Amino acid sequence: MTIIETLPARTWQQDLYQLLRDHGITQFAFVPDAGHRHLIDTALEDPEVHAIPLSTEEEGVGVVAGAYLGGERGVLLMQSSGVGNTINFLSLIQHCQIPFLTIVTMRGDYGEQNPWQFAMGRAVEPTLQAMDVITLRTDSPEDVTQTVEAALGSVHRAGRSVAVLLTQRLLGAKSF
Repeated sequence: MTIIETLPARTWQQDLYQLLRDHGITQFAFVPDAGHRHLIDTALEDPEVHAIPLSTEEEGVGVVAGAYLGGERGVLLMQSSGVGNTINFLSLIQHCQIPFLTIVTMRGDYGEQNPWQFAMGRAVEPTLQAMDVITLRTDSPEDVTQTVEAALGSVHRAGRSVAVLLTQRLLGAKSF
């Protein structure tokens, strides 16, 4: 009898982090968020990247813009409730035509139980689109890397601004 050792299955979060690194992302700006926990923890442990904790989301827009101007690539990790904080700073991205990537964990949609999350959850896409940020939603683990790959192409080849929205169908609704 032989014992076959099985490797643990890779998660979509691990695949997402690897995809970002494969595309040269070296700056991970974030406001702490449970939906981004794996990306944040992995970035903090990765000696080849800069994991930058923020006190507010708009700082992350400046970090990603600064990374681009310094010849590096960055990503802003935030929750949907923080999108409203970025509007003034997104005018910098729009006016200066700086390629921009953000990954947004959504609240206020599928299965939401916290009434405070609904308003911004509904406003995220129209708000980002008003600032000329393309929004791409992903609802299933199988779609995450393909969606982010499409976003990275738009950002790094076409010079666009893109927000990938990780929905509550993907992340799971929080219960309180």
